[in-house]
Amino acid sequence: MKLTLTLRCACLLFILRISQQVSAQESTSFVFNGFNGNNISLSGAARFDRGLIKLTNSTTRQFGRAFYSRLVQVKDSNAQVVSSFSTIFVFCISAMTKTLGGHGMAFVMAPKQGLDGAFPSQYFGLLNPSNDGNSSNHLLVVEFDTVQDLDVGDRDDNHVGIDINSMRSKYAETAGYWTTQSKASHERSKTVINLKSEEIIQAWIEYDGRSQVLNVSIAPVGSPHPSIPLLSVSLDLLNVFEEKMYAGFTASTGILVGTHRVLAWSFNSSGEAPALDLSLLPSVFPVPSLYSTRKFKEGIGLTILILFLGVCALVGLGLYRRSQREVVEDWELEFGLHRYGYKELQKATKNFSDQELLGVGGFGRVYRGVLPMSGVELAVKRLSRESGQGEREFIAEMASTGRLRHRNLVQLLGWSRCRGELLLVYEYLPNRSLDKLLHGNSGKVLRWEQRHNILKGIAAGLHYLHEGWEQQVLHRDVKSSNVLLDADMNAKVGDFGLARLFEHGENPHTTRVVGTLGYLAPEFARTGKADTSTDVYSFGVLLLEIVAGRHPIEHRVSVEDCLLVDRVLDLYMKGRLLAVTDPRLEGLFNAEEMKKVIELGLLCVHPNPLRRPSMQQAVQVLMYHASLPIADLGEKNSMSYSLAENSTSYSFASSSASQAWESVDSSIHLSGR
Repeated sequence: MKLTLTLRCACLLFILRISQQVSAQESTSFVFNGFNGNNISLSGAARFDRGLIKLTNSTTRQFGRAFYSRLVQVKDSNAQVVSSFSTIFVFCISAMTKTLGGHGMAFVMAPKQGLDGAFPSQYFGLLNPSNDGNSSNHLLVVEFDTVQDLDVGDRDDNHVGIDINSMRSKYAETAGYWTTQSKASHERSKTVINLKSEEIIQAWIEYDGRSQVLNVSIAPVGSPHPSIPLLSVSLDLLNVFEEKMYAGFTASTGILVGTHRVLAWSFNSSGEAPALDLSLLPSVFPVPSLYSTRKFKEGIGLTILILFLGVCALVGLGLYRRSQREVVEDWELEFGLHRYGYKELQKATKNFSDQELLGVGGFGRVYRGVLPMSGVELAVKRLSRESGQGEREFIAEMASTGRLRHRNLVQLLGWSRCRGELLLVYEYLPNRSLDKLLHGNSGKVLRWEQRHNILKGIAAGLHYLHEGWEQQVLHRDVKSSNVLLDADMNAKVGDFGLARLFEHGENPHTTRVVGTLGYLAPEFARTGKADTSTDVYSFGVLLLEIVAGRHPIEHRVSVEDCLLVDRVLDLYMKGRLLAVTDPRLEGLFNAEEMKKVIELGLLCVHPNPLRRPSMQQAVQVLMYHASLPIADLGEKNSMSYSLAENSTSYSFASSSASQAWESVDSSIHLSGR
């Protein structure tokens, strides 16, 4: 009996010892009191510099990364539990000035070291606009941000944030540390730390896997660990982390630059990180003063030379400064978009080769491009110099689309400008423009389900422009060639060269007639005054074009049938509304649904703008099967307005057309606005 008990105890001790050995093998702990190049993998602009890691330098729009070279096990695949890990590191950020940083650095845990297609600036060399926010990123980021980027919701230009799979911080706090008056006192005060002041800062990041709490603290180097964390948040990392992750740092610059350094680092994947020996920290060489730089010395010599050369040299200097001002102007910095190098886009589009040409518009050509380093596909619009309106349309498109974010709008990724060349960079949509599929020779036929989904997307995008953003945006050129389709045939409204922004409730005062013949609202063609109802009219024409599969103005048919709107109205009066549908559909659609969609199109192209629905009502009809909306007639009689205002140039101003529109008004029963 005693022998059996002894054997059991021995087996239990053996199992416990093996378990401890396995646990010890799976745990990772290290400490670097300075760096000599061992066990650290660098990429991008990152370099070892006399015992420290310099992630970035004074070059604009770059990023650098430094990762521990081995994978770290942070999750038990069997128990599905995230281990309690912690890290301590010392860093220093040097900026151009104490008020202008660029762009910041971050501690990051990622499933791989190489992050393809990453952008600098606000994306920290980790993500890009197309994958920002994807759950498949598996990223934990603790950022030390020195630029306020409104696009990602930054609280200020000096904050510490916690990001999950996105550069939009889930939690953020102005950089600093909390102190208490005494151990017995509950009163506390916060001391703010300027991240970009060249101050050497120590950071502590601790995660408790049992309580699922992440604590982040910072303090000047040499100060004790703050008893109150700067950030303390509940965070479940089970679905964020993979079983093994890489740990490290990343930093980036934008138009403004900064130097980001890591001086020391310790980490433990299953407990408290080892303490750093601060006496062994490498020296941080201060950023050279302006007066000792090579450029300043050359400037002094140039100034002396100018004094001797006299007036001619002064004129040359003035011309040089003027050319420099043309490169970067105030409005260019305002929008905060990524600026691409001209040569980078030239190489991506194979020197703007005709083989990469996607289409030609009124303000320039659009090319497909592939960035050579990342392989990311882009659409590059090269504005025409011959249009005479290139720069104005360039600025308008940047102003209107640079800050718009909606799944049914083409996303503007950035821009470029060089010696008068104006370029806009958009996301690439593989199915190109809607008009190519409707009227091209590809042999492809859009099914009714696809067309209906495209109409929903266009309506949602225009509704966002009219009512969903902080300002009201009038597109003013809604047509099939300005609707692009992604890989899943989802519609995205693009080409904002004619768009204008207004405050909600403001009366637009545009007087110049712009747009495309066939899509222009009659009152806009006559007066040049645009509002949301003119976009609604263009949407109505586009709706009928998608249903019928023909151009708004068809020159290959009889005069009576050349105008699509008149053709639909005529068939409506004859009780043959479904005869307008595209013959290529072969009748494969729900007749009641089709009839309702065509009737919505008729309301949108009503000659009286007061009778047209809003885009919100159009969305409700298309997406939620709501009743067709009826507009308040207001102070003007519907028909007297439409016929008197438009009888000079539109065929539906005849007496028969008058009766037709009266029939539309009386027979389509609608719910109020």
